[in-house]
Amino acid sequence: MIIMPLYLPLKHESFHADSPLFFPATTYYMAQRFFGNKKMPKWLERFTGSDSMLNIASSLSGTTSAKGMEGMTLSMITGNDPAFTKHVNLLIDWIENKETPDIVHLSSSLLIGIAKMLRQRLSFPIVCSLQDEEVWIDSLDKKYADMAWKSIAENMLYVDKFVTTSNFYKSIAIKRVPEITNVEVIYPGVDCQKYASSDYPEHPVIGFFYHMNREDGLDILAEAFVKLKKRDVIPNLRLKIGGGYAGKDKKFLKKVKKMLAPYKDYVEICENYRLEDHARFYGSISVISVPITFEEGFGLYLCEAFAAGRPAVEPSTGSFPEIVGNAGILYHPNNSDALADALQKLLCDKHLYDQSVKRAEELSSTRYNDRIFAEKLIQFYLSVFEKND
Repeated sequence: MIIMPLYLPLKHESFHADSPLFFPATTYYMAQRFFGNKKMPKWLERFTGSDSMLNIASSLSGTTSAKGMEGMTLSMITGNDPAFTKHVNLLIDWIENKETPDIVHLSSSLLIGIAKMLRQRLSFPIVCSLQDEEVWIDSLDKKYADMAWKSIAENMLYVDKFVTTSNFYKSIAIKRVPEITNVEVIYPGVDCQKYASSDYPEHPVIGFFYHMNREDGLDILAEAFVKLKKRDVIPNLRLKIGGGYAGKDKKFLKKVKKMLAPYKDYVEICENYRLEDHARFYGSISVISVPITFEEGFGLYLCEAFAAGRPAVEPSTGSFPEIVGNAGILYHPNNSDALADALQKLLCDKHLYDQSVKRAEELSSTRYNDRIFAEKLIQFYLSVFEKND
């Protein structure tokens, strides 16, 4: 397997990139937006592609808004941009000089322009993942969003098969691009042993692990926690927040901290994320709750929480009814009152909590683990090979 990051380098030692960075975010953005058909000066390429510039870009990553990146987004989807052509040809040249892959798996249809160029020069199967593209595309102005969906429909002809993470998102993809019919659902999975934890905290702890921003509902959970503390029905209830945030979220996070200030002794905010602490996070909580404000195709944090035997309390939107099932509680509407009620119900009913824990562990062992995921993904690849024989 060859792992090829495109925009930003993989920093942690546990992630190993097997290729150069062919679309360095800062260089590609400058070339696409400001140079068009003109050649970008070499000194500027070196400067924008330096580690310091890419580190700045990394610190700003994680946004779900495409504002200001309309051109770059369409460039990667259509495959018709001069900057795109230059960079993708470097990628293809590298592939031609290395071992030819048996199959290429694109991580998102937002990169589908690469499939078009690969097919024009090379011959091997191409598959593409679909997940939450509409969150990014729908943040574009309508004319750009329409162009994006149209271009995905046009370039899907260069993809042998698509794969997505839930039946819910399969229906979303088909609704947005009716021409897509060859979509298979494979639920993601994690290393269950890595997250397994039989030690539960002495006092109930609500956990939030995702981007610390408004889109992912951190303020909704903070409000619900404050309401639960005021009700005083769950002794020593605590809140633990992790996952990291982008620069644009600092103001939002400051407001959340102010909201939680009266109960700061019961709140832990892990601002400095360390991969080494990731699995331990789930062992330190009693329940996971990420009240996302959009219809998410899947949340990997649920796989991780279930592997630790921690149930979920999530809004009954998007893929959550399909993914969570009875491994927790689904609530409606997605506001702090309904969330507080759902959390109180789960944490105050020991029988319900124990049953939810049991179901979470069952889902982890039978659906959301890395072994089952790998087996299904291999079968998926084999089906593509058979189609191309």
